[in-house]
Amino acid sequence: MALRMTTASAQGVAARQSSVKAMRMPSVPVSRTVRSVQPFQAAKLQRGAVQVRAAAATVEKAAASSKLEGAARPVFPFTAIVGQEEMKLALILNVIDPKIGGVMVMGDRGTGKSTTIRALADLLPEMKVVAKDPFNSDPEDPELMSAEVREKLKAGQSLPIGSMKIPMIDLPLGATEDRVCGTIDIEKALTEGVKAFEPGLLAKANRGILYVDEVNLLDDHLVDVLLDSAASGWNTVEREGISISHPARFILVGSGNPEEGELRPQLLDRFGMHAQIGTVKEPKLRVQIVSQRQIFDEDPSSFRAKYEEQQNALTARIVEARKLLKASEVNYDYRVKISQVCSELNVDGIRGDIVTNRAAKALAAFEGRSEVTPEDIYRVIPLCLRHRLRKDPLAQIDDGDKVRETFKSVFGME
Repeated sequence: MALRMTTASAQGVAARQSSVKAMRMPSVPVSRTVRSVQPFQAAKLQRGAVQVRAAAATVEKAAASSKLEGAARPVFPFTAIVGQEEMKLALILNVIDPKIGGVMVMGDRGTGKSTTIRALADLLPEMKVVAKDPFNSDPEDPELMSAEVREKLKAGQSLPIGSMKIPMIDLPLGATEDRVCGTIDIEKALTEGVKAFEPGLLAKANRGILYVDEVNLLDDHLVDVLLDSAASGWNTVEREGISISHPARFILVGSGNPEEGELRPQLLDRFGMHAQIGTVKEPKLRVQIVSQRQIFDEDPSSFRAKYEEQQNALTARIVEARKLLKASEVNYDYRVKISQVCSELNVDGIRGDIVTNRAAKALAAFEGRSEVTPEDIYRVIPLCLRHRLRKDPLAQIDDGDKVRETFKSVFGME
């Protein structure tokens, strides 16, 4: 018995020693190891100078994700919102003509600012994009193409074309600069010589809407980023001697409560339009708003289905207005009078003149007309100039009313 136990233990020791030797000895010859690395090196040499780390899976799953998110976070229908016509008009006009420059919505808390802006997402039409491109590049407009797509176009390669809904991206107050602008993988750049870029919120918002709730509370460093992108239409990321740029043309939409702080004048001027809203005072309208909200909270799906036809009709109207926009014209005399209004109000710069002309054309297209009327200008000019007037702490009249009075004087209207 003792002899058998000694033999077994000896065999165990021998087995352990052989396993240790096996671990020390290479199982594959050196030549085989070298040959297995060669294909990897060849592939690395064939890579382009710029490689965007995709977002391919994200782009492919965008439609499914949006549907899932819509079911998990139902949005109140835009056409069911009671009142706040000025704010709704400003948002619609910016969808028709994104070059108006966005909307700033200021008003009391609980007046439906965020609800109305987020409800706009359901009305956004489809747009053509380069398939699987993380920057939503336009397949026809070189100014809205990423550098990689332009290089493919110059090389004569065909671009795969897809479509997607115009995106609406929320910019959280606590977002970091890397999350907003995007990040460069320094390790990959040093080891492989590749510019690996992870797109940020500005890339996702390209050709879409970037919404900032409580924009007057946004950190200064993020305000600087938005100012730079809004001015140039491009976002540039500089890290450790590496530079990557991509288009970042978006409709900037912000909301806030004036009691919580003023907005920096530089950022305020970047908003094409400014909507000032207040609390609904009429009791019957307040009751209607409360009852609608209760019904929506109890059964969002049924409530949204009730307004689906109106939503689709408004979306179709916006699509037709975008097509008609190029044919819309502002009479020369009206343009002169618009500039006269801006001059009499001491509006700094020419941006107010440009935005007013664009907004009037968009409103005419929305109404199904190609000719702009004085009534169109009257409806939009307070939205375009209100926030561009110099502040007078002793003024006893609202800035919007001051614009309307000057308009009536110049246009000879009562």
